[in-house]
Amino acid sequence: MLGVHAATIRTWEDRYGLVVPDRNAGGHRLYSRDQVEQLRFVRARLAQGLGASDAHRLLAERLDRGWQHGAGRAAAEPGQVSWLPEPGVAAGPDLAAERGQLAVLVVEHDQYAAETARHILSGEGLEVEVALGEVAARKALSRSRPAVAVVELLVSGGAGLDLCRSLTGDGVPVIAVSVLRWRDRALAAGAGVFLGKPLDLPRLAAAVRDLLGLSLRQDAVL
Repeated sequence: MLGVHAATIRTWEDRYGLVVPDRNAGGHRLYSRDQVEQLRFVRARLAQGLGASDAHRLLAERLDRGWQHGAGRAAAEPGQVSWLPEPGVAAGPDLAAERGQLAVLVVEHDQYAAETARHILSGEGLEVEVALGEVAARKALSRSRPAVAVVELLVSGGAGLDLCRSLTGDGVPVIAVSVLRWRDRALAAGAGVFLGKPLDLPRLAAAVRDLLGLSLRQDAVL
């Protein structure tokens, strides 16, 4: 319905706590029509280039004010919010489809892991380039600057931390991954997200989309 991965919506629920659905006896999430429209509002803000945190801040403001969505509509009942589609904002297409494909650089030492990441991210409508090793990564970076980079910290004997520093120094958001518990090292090197291996692929996709919102807001050169 929204063109947003379910894992991304769950991440928003956990992180921002604004759209929290009821659950049935089996534990499955049950979204109301209003909640779907609230998620569509967030989705539309992302399509306009805002990050997820800013989109949810705007959602919170509208919920606090009871502001009606959509100009020229009848006012909602007192205490209610009417989430009608906003004129000129597309609701369904994927974020990447609206803005053209977005470049993600995956730096890995394991070809299978790299191709698995490529597969899941390509399924999100993203353009993905794989670099096997530090040398290949730096060659790729000499050609163009990605919107987001996914960096295995143990690439080329542990060169991933230096790559994180180089990328973030150039304004590229980084997701660091490793089988080692190097979260603190990765964040100190500038990574915005650290994910342990084996990777939770839906979580990887959600993290990439979240950082893409930040990258777009900073007018990243793709």
